[in-house]
Amino acid sequence: MSPLDVTGWILDLIWFIELGLAVWAFGDCLRHRNDAFVAAGKRTKGLWLAITGVALLLVLLAYPFQGAGRIDPLNFLVIIAVVASSVYLADVRPAVAQMRGRRGGGGRMGPYGPW
Repeated sequence: MSPLDVTGWILDLIWFIELGLAVWAFGDCLRHRNDAFVAAGKRTKGLWLAITGVALLLVLLAYPFQGAGRIDPLNFLVIIAVVASSVYLADVRPAVAQMRGRRGGGGRMGPYGPW
């Protein structure tokens, strides 16, 4: 096994992780209501769908093809896409999910309040 084979496997693994992150962010954004984004003090659902959708597209375009047209999964645009998906998942998703719970449908209540 040559070092190039190991590098290819590592780049493939990185790409699959990036793809999972982008799909998770886009899919989660699709399932929330429009008004929950504004109520949570975040940008609109349409904007977040566009951001996570473009991020998903950029990651898909970085599919590790073996050939001359290969785009590296560590490309600058792909890293920006991963950052955008991560911002959605770390900042927007919890705030929007909390708004969902305030309606009484999906919130969990403990003895001292929601958790």
